[in-house]
Amino acid sequence: MSEGHFRADADTIAAIATAPGAGGVGVIRISGPKAHDILLSLFRPSAPSFRDFTPRMLHHGRILDAQNREADEALVVFFKAPHSFTGEDCAEIQGHGGVAVLSALLESVLSRGARMAERGEFTRRAFLNGRMDLSQAEAVAELIAAPSREGVYLASAKLDGLLGRKVQALRDRLEYLRQRVCLAIDFPEEEGECLPPQEFSAITREVAQGIHALLAGYERARCWREGALVVLAGQVNAGKSSLMNAFLGRPRAIVTEKPGTTRDYLEEMTTLAGLPVRLVDTAGLRENSEDSIELEGMRRGRELAENARCVLIVLDGTRAAEGDAPAAFEAEKALIHALGPQRCIAVWNKADLTPPPPGLESFHGARLMPVSAREGTGIDELCAAVRALCLADETPQEGETAPNLRQANQLRKALHALEELDAAIALSVPPDLCSIHLEAASAHLADITGLNSTEDTLNAIFDSFCIGK
Repeated sequence: MSEGHFRADADTIAAIATAPGAGGVGVIRISGPKAHDILLSLFRPSAPSFRDFTPRMLHHGRILDAQNREADEALVVFFKAPHSFTGEDCAEIQGHGGVAVLSALLESVLSRGARMAERGEFTRRAFLNGRMDLSQAEAVAELIAAPSREGVYLASAKLDGLLGRKVQALRDRLEYLRQRVCLAIDFPEEEGECLPPQEFSAITREVAQGIHALLAGYERARCWREGALVVLAGQVNAGKSSLMNAFLGRPRAIVTEKPGTTRDYLEEMTTLAGLPVRLVDTAGLRENSEDSIELEGMRRGRELAENARCVLIVLDGTRAAEGDAPAAFEAEKALIHALGPQRCIAVWNKADLTPPPPGLESFHGARLMPVSAREGTGIDELCAAVRALCLADETPQEGETAPNLRQANQLRKALHALEELDAAIALSVPPDLCSIHLEAASAHLADITGLNSTEDTLNAIFDSFCIGK
């Protein structure tokens, strides 16, 4: 964790902390050495006995605007450093949530000596003042952006410091090895200062196993954090766009009788059976097309399908009525074989007009599910099947923490450094050279919690935050 230090010379920042637009309540947040005086200067208490703010207690009164006119009725609260979110003196004004009234309140705060906060500046100050490590700071943004309830639980576990504690425990083991290596370098004549190679390697393997476990948590949580990629594929006029509209509950994709209406792909974020997904409707498959735009759309659709967690191969059931069912779907059969049936669900669309043959439960190894996108039948069952296929055994477990992409990349770098260390030990490389790989692994772990993060790293993280957090 970053070393805590309250910066008494820091300036005072302020921002609207609630989402843009009208609402019942809006919050102005203030942080810095002038927070108390600014709040006191614009607050007119309701209680005649009021003399000063009691920290962490709500006080009722009126708020003055920049011209010292009463602008709003509000509740205010003051937090004394270091017992606040940022570790500095903080204040919050809880007024009515109209756009105009919040703008007037913020203008009043700024006119009294505060400046507008930058993106993520409140959380950045919390990190710099030792109120949280960098993994916890990132969890703040992840909690706000979580697309599912499971994503909320994972972000909350990180905000509680679970990931930081696990990473620090692994780093402590590496720091122990570094100490032993330093002793061996400084006192080469002393026997036993450096651990035997077998014991040394045992500790590095233990750390590597811990890193693998964290990376497994990253993979398991990707669906809940980012949304699973689900692609609709099939021949033109099979009903892919109608199925997408049925999933979304609104007419997002254009549906016509004319084949090839969708010539590029359409993407929407939605939730299927509680699972956040990136739902993509791709251009229909068609042989012998001479339309360059359509051909490019089919190429992009194939690329998306190759990277999808789940591919819904949409079959036009009415085509089977025109002849032998297997022969009617040669393009879909080839696509399933190319992608692998374990990632595909064959969706027999227009089942209200032509149901699938009795007893047909799979299509070239892929599970077959009858639906009617137009009537809405079978959609709930299909959503449940998509969820089951996307998750498999990757549902996050209770008490598990999930690194984000940046953290996972640092874990992979640490793992690579440990692999190089093991190779050096096997070749009997001198301790001072082995220590290079050990220091690299430790440094990558430290970057997860922000112990040695560069200014560029911090800027990249906090610039992605919203203003007011």
